[in-house]
Amino acid sequence: MKEPVSRSRVALYPGSFDPITLGHIDILERATGIFDRVVVSVLRNPEKQPLFSVEERVELIREATRPLDGDVEVDAFDGLTVEHAKQVGAIAIVRGLRAVSDFESEFQMALMNRRLDPDIHTVFLMTSAPNVFMSSALVKEVCRLGGDISEFVPPAIAEALRRRVARPG
Repeated sequence: MKEPVSRSRVALYPGSFDPITLGHIDILERATGIFDRVVVSVLRNPEKQPLFSVEERVELIREATRPLDGDVEVDAFDGLTVEHAKQVGAIAIVRGLRAVSDFESEFQMALMNRRLDPDIHTVFLMTSAPNVFMSSALVKEVCRLGGDISEFVPPAIAEALRRRVARPG
């Protein structure tokens, strides 16, 4: 009997991550428990006006994910997510869901990706209950209005956000 060939299970976790939140980290922590390696990829989207540049987001994610167990890599990409998944050797694309409202668009995207490459699967992970309401946009707004964001983002991200949106005195 032939020995099974050991294959590394790689997942791609794509997003804008402007900025990465504890909700994203929650999904990433669980993904590292399922996959051998997770590549967190920042999407270069010229149609969005991000607070942080792609390069800044990559560095902030590297800082925020440093304490995680598991094999996490961080990069950036443009173009089709499924093509980038192939480039990094991913067998799956990880997507986080907060509420039913996320599901419809994520479901459509998963079906399109499946049509583009049936060998790459989409894995949906539900966020933990404390993170259900959280989004990068909401965290940025709370910070802009002077609210405490320490419960929503890692410390390095909170500091970067405060510096970026600080109101002149």
